[in-house]
Amino acid sequence: MSQTVDRALSILPLLAEGPADLGQVADRLGVHKSTALRLLRTLHEHGFVYRQSDQRYRLGARLFALAQQAVENLDVREIAHPHLVALNEKCGHTVHLAVHEENEVLYIDKVESRYPVRMYSRIGKPVAITVAAVAKLLLADLPEPERRALAEKLDYPRYTSRSTHDATAFLAELATVREQGWATDLGGHEESINCVAAPVRGADGRLVAAMSVSAPNVVVSAEELLGLLPLVRRTADAISREYSGTAVPPSVTDPAEEARTP
Repeated sequence: MSQTVDRALSILPLLAEGPADLGQVADRLGVHKSTALRLLRTLHEHGFVYRQSDQRYRLGARLFALAQQAVENLDVREIAHPHLVALNEKCGHTVHLAVHEENEVLYIDKVESRYPVRMYSRIGKPVAITVAAVAKLLLADLPEPERRALAEKLDYPRYTSRSTHDATAFLAELATVREQGWATDLGGHEESINCVAAPVRGADGRLVAAMSVSAPNVVVSAEELLGLLPLVRRTADAISREYSGTAVPPSVTDPAEEARTP
C-alpha cells in the first residue's frame, strides 16, 4: 500500500511541470499503463488531477483549494514562538517577530531579555517604519514600484542623528537590504539600542515576517550584536522551513561567518 501511495504522490510533481498523457505518467513512474491509469483515476475521483479533452492529465482544482486552505490556517507566530524562545535562551537579548499589514509593520511577538533593561516595544505596536530593521526587511521585499510609492509618501522623523532622512536614502538602504538578505538598526531609532534582523519566508520565497534581536549598548556593543547575525539568520531559516514545509536553503554559508557565531 505504501508503494501505491508513493507512486500516486509522485504523479503530482510530474503534472506540476505541465499536462501529461498516460504514457508519460507510466514512463515516469516506471510502471505499466494499466497501473498508471488506476492511480490517475483515483486521483481524478478526489479532484487532485483533471483529465482534459485531449486525454492529457493536469493538476486538479481540489489540490489548489487544499493548498490555499493550508496556507490560510498557518499561524506564523505560533510556529515561530518556540524558535524565538530558543534564540533568547542562547543570546539573552530581546527577540521580536513582525509582519507588514496595511502600510504598517507591527510586532506580533516578543521575548524579553534576561537583563533588567527593558525595551518599550510591545506586541501589536507599530514599529518606526523608516528605521526599524524588521521594517526594512519587509519593505525591501515589496516589488520596486510599491517600494518607491511607499517611500515617497512616508514621513522621515529624525529620531537620532543616524535616522534615515529622506526617501532617496531609504530606497537605497532597502536596495542594499534586499540584496544582502538581512538588516540592521544601529542607533537609528534610539541612540543606545541596536538591532539585527533576518527574514522569514513562505513557500513562494516571499517574506511573511521578519525577526530580530535587539540590545542596548550598555549590555553589548553594536559589533558584538552583529556577531550574532549568523545565529539570527539560522533561526529565521528554521522558522521558514517549518512554516513553508520546504527545504529553505540556509542563509549562512560563509565558514568564517559561521566560526564567529557563539
